[in-house]
Amino acid sequence: MGPGPVVRPYALVRGRTRPTGKALDVVSMVSSPRSRPPVPDGLGPEHLAVLRQCGRPVSVADLLCELDLPLGVVRVLLGDLRDRALIRADPPPAEPLSDVQLLRRVADGLRRL
Repeated sequence: MGPGPVVRPYALVRGRTRPTGKALDVVSMVSSPRSRPPVPDGLGPEHLAVLRQCGRPVSVADLLCELDLPLGVVRVLLGDLRDRALIRADPPPAEPLSDVQLLRRVADGLRRL
């Protein structure tokens, strides 16, 4: 087994455990606007990694897989980017999914892993 992380996840977000604004569901879709403003100073490398992944619409769950960070950390990073209008977050669909649709989405997500 390899060594643990050099920096603890809570240090990446300065000990914050909750994002600002409304919390994002793992099936929420996030993306950066096409005409993205210049990236402001003060963003860490983790923020920039999230921003790069959001060049196309991506779910929070997919971000978790790509970035290998805990859900709480990713939510805080996304909240920071949303506050600066660098990303857009769309909530999951409000209509209930049928059992077949839910199973297909789960199977598709497992295949991507």
